[in-house]
Amino acid sequence: MSVASGTSPLIDADAVLWSVPEADRNGKPLLVMMHGWSYDETHLFQLTPRMPRELVVASLRAPIPEAGGYAWFPSRGNPIGNPRPTVANAMTGAVLEWLDAQPTFSSVGLIGFSQGGGLALQLLRHAPSRFSYAVQLAGFVVNDSQPGDRVLAITKPPVFWGRGALDAVIPDDAIVRTATWMTKHTDADVHVYPRLGHHVAGQEIDDLAAFITHQVEVG
Repeated sequence: MSVASGTSPLIDADAVLWSVPEADRNGKPLLVMMHGWSYDETHLFQLTPRMPRELVVASLRAPIPEAGGYAWFPSRGNPIGNPRPTVANAMTGAVLEWLDAQPTFSSVGLIGFSQGGGLALQLLRHAPSRFSYAVQLAGFVVNDSQPGDRVLAITKPPVFWGRGALDAVIPDDAIVRTATWMTKHTDADVHVYPRLGHHVAGQEIDDLAAFITHQVEVG
């Protein structure tokens, strides 16, 4: 599937990894996982054992095959940390369309790594009343403006932002843009891990698990 060709992206429902059977999902809190470039739905799903037992986890596969895995933003024409807003918004629409087809949940949270982290924040901007919190790991905010930004500036949803001090993948200008946006639009819980690169490991996993557990408890 090519976003550039004008084809609307779709989430492959058959590729979604769920933590619980369909019959046990309705009315529970949901956490939507979105992997990074060249990964797939199995990547963040490995965090599921660290999540609260009452949480339903759904790990999505990005629509674009690339680099032996999948991508939300194809590398061609979308610099790292700065995808075209039209591409990011098309992917956001795909996730929202998939979510529309799901049962009713008591709350919905988001977690994304790298490109998936950018998509998590973009989902907040498109549907600020729909999501209770977000976790973005080694990610960024899309260089875009959405009507939902005005809502987020008032509501300031809780967002965990974890990144490694040794991350050489996400450019500095994307980090600065994200920090500025997060300060204005979220109740940001920011963690910079001195020995961490562009991945998710160690203390960060403990911290994000504690953050999500708290959000589920207060939600």
